[in-house]
Formats: sequence, C-alpha cells, structure tokens
Amino acid sequence: MNMSQLFGLVREALNPGQNVPVDEKRHVRLVQGIVECPCCGHYQHLSELKPGTQARCCRCGQLLDRRNRTSPIATPLAFCISSASLYLAMLLSTLMMLDLYGRERTVDILTGPIELLHEGWGEIGVLVAIATIIVPGLVISMMMLVLVGALQPKLPFWVPHLLKWYERLRPWSMVEVYILGVFVAYTKLSDMAYVQVGAAVFLVASLMVTMSATDATLDTELIWRRRQTDTSLRRMDNKRVRLSCEEIGPNDQMSPASHMVSCLSCSAVLLFDEKLDQTAPLGFCPRCGHVLRQRKPDSIARTVALLVSAVVFYLPANIYPVMTVIRLGAGTGHTIVEGAIELWESNMIPLSLLVLFASVLVPVLKIIGLMFMVISTKYHSARNLAARSRLYRLVDVIGRWSMIDVFMVSILVAMVRFSSMASISANGGVVCFAAVVVLTIFAVHAFDPRLMWDAAGKNGDTAPTDAGQNCPAKIEAAAYWDNMEPDRA
Repeated sequence: MNMSQLFGLVREALNPGQNVPVDEKRHVRLVQGIVECPCCGHYQHLSELKPGTQARCCRCGQLLDRRNRTSPIATPLAFCISSASLYLAMLLSTLMMLDLYGRERTVDILTGPIELLHEGWGEIGVLVAIATIIVPGLVISMMMLVLVGALQPKLPFWVPHLLKWYERLRPWSMVEVYILGVFVAYTKLSDMAYVQVGAAVFLVASLMVTMSATDATLDTELIWRRRQTDTSLRRMDNKRVRLSCEEIGPNDQMSPASHMVSCLSCSAVLLFDEKLDQTAPLGFCPRCGHVLRQRKPDSIARTVALLVSAVVFYLPANIYPVMTVIRLGAGTGHTIVEGAIELWESNMIPLSLLVLFASVLVPVLKIIGLMFMVISTKYHSARNLAARSRLYRLVDVIGRWSMIDVFMVSILVAMVRFSSMASISANGGVVCFAAVVVLTIFAVHAFDPRLMWDAAGKNGDTAPTDAGQNCPAKIEAAAYWDNMEPDRA
C-alpha cells in the first residue's frame, strides 16, 4: 500500500460517502455574511472586519468574530513552537526540591500522578495527568499541525478535523490552573521544611503565557475560509444533498430562523428549504464535519442530571478531608476549608482567599447559577436575558479554576514522602471534590444558553432586523464600522 492509498483510506474514514450519488431534488444553501450568536441564538449580518477589530452580538454582547493586526498564521505558529519547546523542557525538568532535616526529595511534574496511582487514587492521578501532561501535549501538537497545514497552498483535508478537536480539548488543558496549585503547595511546604523551586515551575509559567498567546493571535475563521467546502451535504444516513453557496448582504431579506442552522464548531450557517426539528441531527457540516443541530439534544435534562450529581458529591467533598498530614507519627486530616484557614493563619491572606473562592465559592456559584438558568428557562422567563447570558459565559470561564486544590494535593503527595517523620497522603474528599469540578464543567457544556432566549420567545421566525435599533443588521456599513471595538486580546 502506497501513501496515496493510505491517505485515501484516511480521507474516507474522516469524510465517508464521497462516491454516493447526490440527491438533486433537495437543495441546501451555505449562507455567507450571516452568523448566529452561540449564546443567544440571534442571526445577524456580519460584514468583513478590519484588522484590529472585533464584532459582538447586538443582543447579548457575545464575541462573534475578531481580526488581529498580527499575521494570522506566522505569529501563532511562533508561539506554538515556543510552547512545544517549553513543554518538552518542562517534562524533563525538576519541579521542586524539599529538604527535611537533611533528607531530600526531588520531584517533577510526572511524580504527582504516579504517586497518586501508587496510593490507590488512580482516578485522581489520571485526571491530573490528563489536565497537566496529556492534553497540553495533544493540543500543542494539534495546533502545530493545523498551522503548518494552513501554510500550504491548498489546505489539507485533515486540518479541519484537528482544529475541531483542538477546540474541544483546549479547555481541558489546565496549565494556568496548575501553576496556582504549585504556589499554594509551595506556601504549605515552606512551613514544614526548606523548599526550592525548580526550573519546571518557570517553564510551566512560560508555557501558560505562550499557549494563551497562541490562542489570542490565532484567527480560526481565516483558516476555516481556506477550507474547500464540499459541494454536497452528507446526511446522517450517508446520503448526500446538493449544496450551493450564497452571499447575503445587510440589505438582503433574511430567511426564517427556523430554516437555518449554525455549526457550533466552525460557525458555518446553512439554509434549508423546510422548517427544521430543533434537536434532530441534520447531517455533517460541509466545512468541518461536525454534526449539525439547531439546539443541543436533551440539554435541560442532561444539565439537571449533572448538577444533581455535583450536589451529591459536593457535601462529602467539604466534609471529608482531602489529605492527611503526618508529622513525627501523628497525623490529622485537612478539609478544603481547613486548608484555607491554615493559609490565613500563616498570613498568606491572598492565597487563602483564592483557595476559598476557587474551591468553595466557585462550585456553589456554578451550581446555583446553572440551576437558576435552568429554572428560568423552564418557566419561560424573559427577564434579564442579557444578564443571564453574561452569567453563563462567566460560569464557563471560571469552572476550571476549582482544580487548584486537586493539583495542590497531587504536588504535596509527591513531595512529602518521609515515612513516619513526615508524609502527606490523599483522602476520599479529593475524589469527591474532583468529581464536583468535572461534573459542573460537563453541565456547562451540556446546557444550551440559546434555550433561554427560545423560551422567552425571542428566537422565532422574526427577521433579525427587528431585534433593535443598534443591531448591525439595521445600520449602514459606515456606522457598522463605528460599532466595532478594538481587539483587546
């Protein structure tokens, strides 16, 4: 088997049914110049943006698109190469060195997950390894391949699939949260023995900066535009429907929203001839291959189930100790709140407030906030829709930061291993707490914020030109440019 045959098999696996005859009786249009807000579901016209500008939804303020002043490929590629170098150096460098009465212990970033596995807490060890080692390496590799592929004259067929998976996996790369866990662990260890930070700490901090810079300078829409769109839409039964492209300007008549669907991965908007079922799968996106649905299926039911599970785990997570500290043969358990109090008594007030906020308040706020959005959707409330959309975006952003205590425990367990003289071991409370964090993250992803606007009757078949006087769909081109804001990324 030669390389061309191998690539042919891979292409068929990623995008099957290329040789299936196209049904010419049905017609689907790929609409350009229109974008759906992923937070409120409002379809609106979006003209070409100038470099250094960004466009936000005229109804809820969600960022729709942006253009950076920097090179769209070369700049993120430079940061991505830096991230790859820092990542490899981080794996080979020392994280911390602990000296307790002449006995030394040196650990790296791999030691924490390994020690948790040895103690029998494999689920936590795997979670820490995924968030700090596996996923960061995967997303850096994916982005490197995407950017190298984007430099080619013709975009390779595998680039859209890698970019789609990059967007799915990127939130699970928690390098920036891990560095805060290192700071908290260092503070606790400094009261016990002499602690010296290694090069890996500075490498992790630098990796956090370069990965954030890669995302800030990356313009995914420009990469999606280079994708040669399929001439047909593949349905779920692998049958194909004829597809054509259509440009709609600000002065053109908008089709009913019930006939349109937007891809959640690449934001492509497709227009069908008939009214669509909101949760039924309509086929695969001709640009990225993502399954097309107007709304997430069973969004409310799945969100409630995940939130109830998170509440069940939240109580033991705060009642039972997350770790046991043994000094000279005597040990006691420490809960999350007791750890924050210990930091406060050590005059580490900022870190104490950070741990208290991220590990105690954030899970509660996430659960209450999501439950509030679910209940208001259930009762078709139309009050403060824009504020609720902002609340959803806030809950989505802060969800990962609750992992600080989990990372801190993994570092302490790896560092303090001096038998009866001093040792720290993990307890069941950290498993419950990690379950709360993961379940609430899944709950945020399961909830569809557009349902809040649907339940209030704001996403009917009314054209977007009736949404408001300041909407870009109603203003002239010159005024539209005035509505653009500088890109602060």
